[in-house]
Amino acid sequence: MENYFNYFTEIEERFQKRRGSALLLSTLDWALIETWKDAGISLEAALRGIDETFDKYDRRPSKSKKVNSLAYCAQEVLSSAEEMKEAAVGAAPVKSTASGTLQLDDVRAFLEKNSATIADLSIPGAKAAAESLKTAAAELSPALNMEDLERKLTVMEERLFAALFAATSDEELVQVRREADSAMAPYRSKMPSLQIEQLQKQFVHKRLLEKHGVPRLSLFYM
Repeated sequence: MENYFNYFTEIEERFQKRRGSALLLSTLDWALIETWKDAGISLEAALRGIDETFDKYDRRPSKSKKVNSLAYCAQEVLSSAEEMKEAAVGAAPVKSTASGTLQLDDVRAFLEKNSATIADLSIPGAKAAAESLKTAAAELSPALNMEDLERKLTVMEERLFAALFAATSDEELVQVRREADSAMAPYRSKMPSLQIEQLQKQFVHKRLLEKHGVPRLSLFYM
């Protein structure tokens, strides 16, 4: 996948622009964006799918219901991704111009902030993760491969989540899954079963991290 470190921000901004108001994205919306990123859906395909959804909505004679969730765009985003994939068969690869450029000072501040936050957490592995983030911030240089750094951050976050998941009671997990089912209910018919399963996992992941104050480590969240 292209090096889109502005992936989340651009999708959020396009959705808000097309909706006509700065509606804050929900946990479900952020989880959905993450499933698109993990599935390798390009930023261009996601933005095209959002535009197509609102274009169809704008052509409707009656607009009694507002588009209140990014999940409403899920079908068109998947369709756009498939269409672009088919169109690219046999074509020469083209580098995207939407790729974000990261400033070292911004990355360093992001790592140091997360290090300080995680150092105060009482979950297993928090202290080690905080030290790793502090070391990564100190070792930043123009020669550093940001994709390698992103992979290291992903591994760190997965370990923290595994520790958090293991320390969470069954009752709390059941409650979070109930929240996920409720949030996803209106959109189940618009998504394939595999995406629903992935979305539920991401929702639970994000909700637990939010509840326990664990920051997202990925550079996508800068």
